Amino acid sequence: MKLTSPAFAHNGAVPSEFTCDSSDVSPPLTISDVPSNAKSLVLIMDDPDAPVGTWDHWIVFNIPPSAKEIAKGTEPKGTAGKNSWGRTGYGGPCPPSGTHRYFFKLYALDTQLNLPEGSAKKDLLVSPSHEVLKNFVPKSKIGVRQLKDQSDA
Repeated sequence: MKLTSPAFAHNGAVPSEFTCDSSDVSPPLTISDVPSNAKSLVLIMDDPDAPVGTWDHWIVFNIPPSAKEIAKGTEPKGTAGKNSWGRTGYGGPCPPSGTHRYFFKLYALDTQLNLPEGSAKKDLLVSPSHEVLKNFVPKSKIGVRQLKDQSDA
């Protein structure tokens, strides 16, 4: 299974359009090679370098396995989870200092998660499908971003 973006390369810098420095819209994503037995997909974007611990930027679950792309600035069809800001939807990179890595993780599940909209990542991880979610290893780390030097503004 693959998750890529035409907006930036694997391990490349996330363009400012997708960050708090600009429009803060979600980047376009392309999904391919989903396992044929998948019943749903889970998308998680997080920042493991945040000073308070891993920061969840985007959580969407119960995405149809037939999804092939997520257009720029849109939410995929599915159920929106709650990010670390306490809201649903995409929240772009906005590191308080230094360079941070942003992981876009895609999981294929053999079930749909029976969770309400606004569930947090921790809720997904303790759901009855925990073993399924835990056993699918995401392959995509498609972004890094460094704090914009305010003296360049």
